[in-house]
Amino acid sequence: MQKFRDLYVSLTKAALKKELEEAIKKLEQGSFDSHHLDCLLNPGRKTVIALGNCECDDEESSCLKACAFDAVKKDKDGRVQINPEACRGCGACIDACKGEKLTESKQTLPLLQEIYNGTRPVYAMIAPAFIGQFPDEVTPGKLRAAFKSLGFAGMVEVALFADILTLKEALEFDRAVQKETDYLLTSCCCPVWLSLCRKAGLMEHIPGSVSPMVACGRSIKRLHPDAVTVFIGPCLAKKKEATEPDVADAVDYVLTFQEMLDIFEFAELDLEAFSEDDREHSSRAGRIYAYSGGVSEAVKDCLTRLRPERKLPLKAEHADGVRGCRALLDCVMQGEITANFIEGMGCEGGCVGGPRVLADKEDGKAHVARYGDEATYASPAENPYVIELLHRLGFQTVEELLEKDDIFTRHFN
Repeated sequence: MQKFRDLYVSLTKAALKKELEEAIKKLEQGSFDSHHLDCLLNPGRKTVIALGNCECDDEESSCLKACAFDAVKKDKDGRVQINPEACRGCGACIDACKGEKLTESKQTLPLLQEIYNGTRPVYAMIAPAFIGQFPDEVTPGKLRAAFKSLGFAGMVEVALFADILTLKEALEFDRAVQKETDYLLTSCCCPVWLSLCRKAGLMEHIPGSVSPMVACGRSIKRLHPDAVTVFIGPCLAKKKEATEPDVADAVDYVLTFQEMLDIFEFAELDLEAFSEDDREHSSRAGRIYAYSGGVSEAVKDCLTRLRPERKLPLKAEHADGVRGCRALLDCVMQGEITANFIEGMGCEGGCVGGPRVLADKEDGKAHVARYGDEATYASPAENPYVIELLHRLGFQTVEELLEKDDIFTRHFN
């Protein structure tokens, strides 16, 4: 792992200096691991990569047992094999592997080459959990300016698209839940939760909504057809989600907060020194998607504003962490739940507890809550920027979100 990390650091620094080709030529003249180099230069759309023979004891098999989706196996020579079809990208195997022979795929080098090629605008799409993940004095405006200094065309907060999905899920709930026995499972946030719902056979209770990440990527590409989109967040499963065939048109690269911080540090950027570049348009609803229970709270509040006359209220229950989500789904299947809106997030605490966060999850939640309270608008139902954006994307009314469209709707198999 250390050799892979060292290679990643040296090549990323070289790429930032626009000296990647020269660095590779020097490597080829010496001793290096060609597999490691290929993983960095040509990561493809993989989520987890194996660096060598697994050293976990066969009796323990930590990395194998950590996988909730039976995607990790060993071959006869002890090499870890990842089934790309079964893998959901949660990263549990990476953290559990005692021999540190697994790592997430890194798309940093191809992304930097894309930026410096300069033929297409590259947009950073920052996850709602971003607030508080970088140094304390780094405001969203300073972060946006830092992205632009690296050559990005701009930074877009995915929370604005969480606003749109909040509207859509509120309308979906109003349409689908008409009696006490009806219920919906949230669809639009966590890919690990979706995988657990699929495994439990409950997909018929999930409305067809894409994630805010996909909504953001598709919207940028609709408005700027030649754009390159880069999602930056705390989640490894988003690397997998971006490759799923029905949404693979939305996001070109996925980086974690840690990978983005590496770029900032290797480029020797002082994030706190940048001037403000403020363009915040999301409501509180979209911003609080980052912690467990936030989606339920956002949708419930939005539904109340959209349908104040509704008789049957939204009653939410939520779980976080794979174990908690499984337990909640077991209760659903056994009819032991009275809620009619059920939310799950694969990480404990929600996205603020993701595998590649830079801040403690409780601190992250506090930062997100504060940022939510600072929003000009409490709900997307009253956010004029949401309506303006929908109009630019061809929607005349919010109710049209329930109609078949090719931006915000997903068709689950």
